[in-house]
Amino acid sequence: MDASITAAELKQSLRTSTPPLVIDVRRNARFLESPYFIKGALRRDPERLEEWKRALPNADIVVYCVHGHEVSQNAAKALGARYLEGGIEHWREEGGETIAKPVGAPTRWVTRERPKIDRIACPWLIRRFIDADAKFLYVPAAQVKETAEAIPFDVPGAEFGHHGERCSFDAFIEQFNLRDAALDRLARIVRAADTHRLDLAPEAAGLLAISTGLGKTIADDHALLEHGMAVYDALYAACR
Repeated sequence: MDASITAAELKQSLRTSTPPLVIDVRRNARFLESPYFIKGALRRDPERLEEWKRALPNADIVVYCVHGHEVSQNAAKALGARYLEGGIEHWREEGGETIAKPVGAPTRWVTRERPKIDRIACPWLIRRFIDADAKFLYVPAAQVKETAEAIPFDVPGAEFGHHGERCSFDAFIEQFNLRDAALDRLARIVRAADTHRLDLAPEAAGLLAISTGLGKTIADDHALLEHGMAVYDALYAACR
């Protein structure tokens, strides 16, 4: 198989029922200085490839750097993956979808203050699977859409929000093509607790009780997130 893929081929592949896992492997300095990344791409540091490659799901993988030269080509070779010809710059020239990010910073996400279930579970998912350095903002509901250079989640109308019977956690799994059986099991628990459909998963009542208790005992939203990270780490380990 050719180790490269064109922008047109990647666009077509992303519209199939089994899209590839796209990974941004730009060097940290180039990633941070950029105002965008490819929509649906995970972020990984190419200098730490040996650390994170073992945790990748068994999937078709496409990596990209700035121009499709040695960084992504070397990563593709190490992963048995393909690299995007021309990198993200050519992707943009060809009209490929991107998401805005702050210049000089990792990805930034914003949601309503006083998180409970979805607004803790989603940041856990982002940090563990999408961008380990991601930053999160908890603001009053009326300020979410006004927050510049931040991607909204778990608010009405957001792409990463509730759609039908599915919650925001489900939206992240779908948009980032995270095909992982343990994540699917965890998503069912989160969905059951977040939508009060406790019959969907026996663990949901416990998650709801723990989340409610944390909210009553911890006043700071970011401290609440850090405590919640341990809860979801444990749930994911059990699901595996």
